[in-house]
Amino acid sequence: MFEQLLKSISKVVTLTEEESAYCRSCFISQKLGKRQTLLQEGEVCRYTVFVDKGLLRSFIIDDKGTEHILQFAFEGWWMADLYSFLTDEPSLYYMDAIEESELLMIDRIAWEDLLDHVPAMERYFRILIQNNLIATQRRLMGVMSDTAEEKYSKLLQTFPACIQRVPQHMIASYLGMTRETLSRTRGQMAGKK
Repeated sequence: MFEQLLKSISKVVTLTEEESAYCRSCFISQKLGKRQTLLQEGEVCRYTVFVDKGLLRSFIIDDKGTEHILQFAFEGWWMADLYSFLTDEPSLYYMDAIEESELLMIDRIAWEDLLDHVPAMERYFRILIQNNLIATQRRLMGVMSDTAEEKYSKLLQTFPACIQRVPQHMIASYLGMTRETLSRTRGQMAGKK
């Protein structure tokens, strides 16, 4: 179950066999069924999660009961509410499984211990967090300035698997548009081909 995690790590840093074994010892495995919740608004995010198999999402629910999806996490991706995880403050987010999922989870104490004992992992997580910040800033700019067609085109280029694995209403929520706008956008783009 750790092959995918170690492959992800090896793309960024090199670990010795001993460091890899220590890394494995810091994680617990967890299976989630489809639609099973990992985190609810108001709870403290106790784990940062690596998706070994499956698909997760994080989202908020506004005062009108509308879901706004912030992130999807496919195989090989990480998910957490880092603010809640690092500060022990209640989360503003929900996290659940879109598909049956197999996860590797690490709590804050084990995470800090891992960073202390395997310095290369500090570099690994720094690079992940830095890349996440860049992606979040780009996504925010796109939400504010891109047309519906540009948003959908970027999604197709960046996450082509999303189209087959994520329901259309969730894609619309992630892109910040209604289902009707997404449907119309898809139709217009198909007509241009």
